[in-house]
Amino acid sequence: MRENPELSVRSAQASKEDSAAAKTTSTDTELVLQCQQGNQQSFRQLYRRYQQRVRSTIYQLCGAYALDDLVQEVFLRVWKGLPKLRQPSQFSTWLYRICWNVASDQRGKLQRQRAFNLQLPEDTADLPLKNAKSSYTPDLMQLHYQDIIQQGMQQLSLNHRAVLVLHDLEDLPQKEVAKILGIALGTVKSRLFHARTSLRKYIIQQQGEMP
Repeated sequence: MRENPELSVRSAQASKEDSAAAKTTSTDTELVLQCQQGNQQSFRQLYRRYQQRVRSTIYQLCGAYALDDLVQEVFLRVWKGLPKLRQPSQFSTWLYRICWNVASDQRGKLQRQRAFNLQLPEDTADLPLKNAKSSYTPDLMQLHYQDIIQQGMQQLSLNHRAVLVLHDLEDLPQKEVAKILGIALGTVKSRLFHARTSLRKYIIQQQGEMP
């Protein structure tokens, strides 16, 4: 009996789809090991898997300024550091650690920029920075309440903001947050309490000032 060419094509396509589906179910550990062997496709899978989480974390830590560049910097450091990662099963913790390092570096750059601006003559100190325009376009349907929360987050120090973002927004256990930030578990608990209290006070204050 002659084989139907159309069925053969469909079978081949189904086989490819099944193979692709199997690849997408690879664990982080498997993908990391493949990346360490130079497999760029596995790195793309890791990128797709974590891109939104990294973007959200960096946004909460650093705001909208230079968001795309910072996310790109995170994954650039990931790609460069993967060959040296000795515990592939700890990839997500390691990734959040890189996010924290990038955010800390960004804070240092901004502080140096502010210090430089203070030294400029008065007629130039208020000029906008060349790259000050954010590449981030806010969601038009973002609620005002969410704006208040984001403003409140920016009032916190980066250290307090970090524990709040990682634990309350990213839903990471306190022990993992401590490992990512390189601090004691008790410090995580105290910073988390302080951050929640400060944010709550800010929201209540802002709501009280609303007409």
